[in-house]
Amino acid sequence: MDLATDGAVREPRWQRLEHDERRSQILDVAGRLFGARGYAAVSTSEIAREAGITRGLLHHYFGSKRDLFLEAVRAVVHAPMVPVRGPAPDRAMEDVISEAVDQWLTFVHRNRRTWFAAMAAEGFGRDAGLEEIVDEARDGTVSAIVDVLGLSDRDSPVLRTVLRTYSGLAEQASREWLVRKRLTRAEALSLLSAALLAMVRDVVPAVEAIAGGRHG
Repeated sequence: MDLATDGAVREPRWQRLEHDERRSQILDVAGRLFGARGYAAVSTSEIAREAGITRGLLHHYFGSKRDLFLEAVRAVVHAPMVPVRGPAPDRAMEDVISEAVDQWLTFVHRNRRTWFAAMAAEGFGRDAGLEEIVDEARDGTVSAIVDVLGLSDRDSPVLRTVLRTYSGLAEQASREWLVRKRLTRAEALSLLSAALLAMVRDVVPAVEAIAGGRHG
């Protein structure tokens, strides 16, 4: 509260922000609250109060609570990660994979509340909009793996399908680490690095051979 010179209590003054700044601020608050307690336990009134705005202004920016949740999820899953240098004559594939997985684990840890809220969506229910955002994120992860590992010349539906199954493994391993505490970070890093290397070197060629025989 703000005290006037005469001792009277003034109402809190809202900070005036540009449109994009206000939108980003609301998303940050919503992501934190949704991530901490889940979709069902958080109200738009609480988000508005934490953001220092009226509920009406919140709905002006995002419409419904559902729309705000989807945008908060989208902001997290599409957040950029630190670039990883790809394979080179002086850089083994194992090192590239280890660094890429390490960066991903750092990203998930930093955004873990909203990330797991998006993956589980407790209280939100089955929703085509949320599934589309999560699928886009998984496809983006696959494309990032293809790029950073220099697999563009091997890019194929089989490669991408195998890598999508790897994304499921990565999500579960991160849950075992951060939620269930059954893995340490080092163990999760080792598991996911070894699994990705095996998939690229052994699993993809084996599946491609079967697919080639099936279509031959």
